[in-house]
Amino acid sequence: MKFAQPVADGWAPDGSPLPAALARTTHLCVAAHQDDIEIMAYHGIAACRGQSEHAFTGVVVTDGAGSPRTGKFAAFSDEQMKVVRRDEQRAAARLGGYAAMIQLGHPSAQVKDAARTEVGQDLAAILSVATPRVVYLHNPADKHDTHIAVFLRSLAALRALPAERRPAQVYGCEVWRDLDWLLDADKQALDVSAEPRLAADLVAVFASQIAGGKRYDLATAGRRLAHATFHTAHAADQAAALTWAMDLTPLVRDPELSVEEFALAYVDRLRADVAARLKKFS
Repeated sequence: MKFAQPVADGWAPDGSPLPAALARTTHLCVAAHQDDIEIMAYHGIAACRGQSEHAFTGVVVTDGAGSPRTGKFAAFSDEQMKVVRRDEQRAAARLGGYAAMIQLGHPSAQVKDAARTEVGQDLAAILSVATPRVVYLHNPADKHDTHIAVFLRSLAALRALPAERRPAQVYGCEVWRDLDWLLDADKQALDVSAEPRLAADLVAVFASQIAGGKRYDLATAGRRLAHATFHTAHAADQAAALTWAMDLTPLVRDPELSVEEFALAYVDRLRADVAARLKKFS
């Protein structure tokens, strides 16, 4: 398959041709950066690993040039970091048993430019072969600009599919803003208790980030445990680790549905709940 950027890297860890790996993909994650997939979509990775009837594919849209760096990576140039992060993402795909790992290599500035069409064209090419049943995206309330841009490009690509080829379930996942603020009725609870050692190892693969001063390994495990424990005050924990997601399926099924109105409705429901609880006990 040919993608817009010359540095794009499409690869199947088991050595099969990329189109064949995409064709058997049942769970797909489209993320902005290397290591986002392992933080936001472990639910899908765990569901597919070692399963003959399920297959997980990851897509990273950006090139990895802008990551923080200290320690042994402090003097690395952007070009050197691109190579390091590409190799780390490949290692994670191998460890997680992904069907395919595609790194599109777009500069972040281009991804955020709504007038550019390259990302959309690349995603359309992937979705012309892959027909996943479950898709993991960034959520529309994330606070990272590149995450929001990747979410919007991904949503547009999914909406452009014929209705019969759109995924049955689309999750908007947390990375750079927790989703514990959602009302319980609005939360999609993704149980990520399975294989905790694998979950930890997948994040630890990205040594350039951890050495660069971002302890994603500790923070990811801590957030998942916190979600499981603080989910409800009046019952024992039902899972050892949880991540929260929004159900974005309505946005994909109805291309006319306003993304802004859809996202702000979650905020409005939270506001109403806070107001009602305060009024109840005043």
